[in-house]
Amino acid sequence: MQMSIDSLEKQVLEVLNDVKDPEIDTVSIIDLGMVEEVIAENGVVEIKILPTFLGCPALSIIQKNIENAVKAIEDVEKVKVEFINHPPWTSDRISEKGRNGLKAFGIAPPPRLMDSDGSWHVDCPYCGSTYVTMDNIFGPTACRSILYCKSCKNPFEAMKPISTLM
Repeated sequence: MQMSIDSLEKQVLEVLNDVKDPEIDTVSIIDLGMVEEVIAENGVVEIKILPTFLGCPALSIIQKNIENAVKAIEDVEKVKVEFINHPPWTSDRISEKGRNGLKAFGIAPPPRLMDSDGSWHVDCPYCGSTYVTMDNIFGPTACRSILYCKSCKNPFEAMKPISTLM
């Protein structure tokens, strides 16, 4: 029995909820807002993904994880993953579940609003304090910075805000 297209697309989206960011296992690519479009037709699934940063070294891993997860669906014969740059990914696309997943991993989610001067402020993901300083804008990856909480004395990472409003 052939599954309806809408049902297959829904099943693909459910499976993609289990595809995690390779470096942050508490956040899925759905919750990061990376999935732009899913098209399923005649056993062929096309998925358009917005990279969080163009030079992200994890893109090949993400692609392989998507392909493996979607190929496990019974009616899927072929999976095409395409990384696109338009519309641009912004940190505003991160869902509330994704923001909570980042905190659970010890990464402060990006601020929703920035000051008019372009500065941004994050709270400590461990204690919630606003008494934090930036140690280095360059973190372990292009999308994160290193900060320090003066209240609980813990260093932590924060997702950099990326917005079309900047």
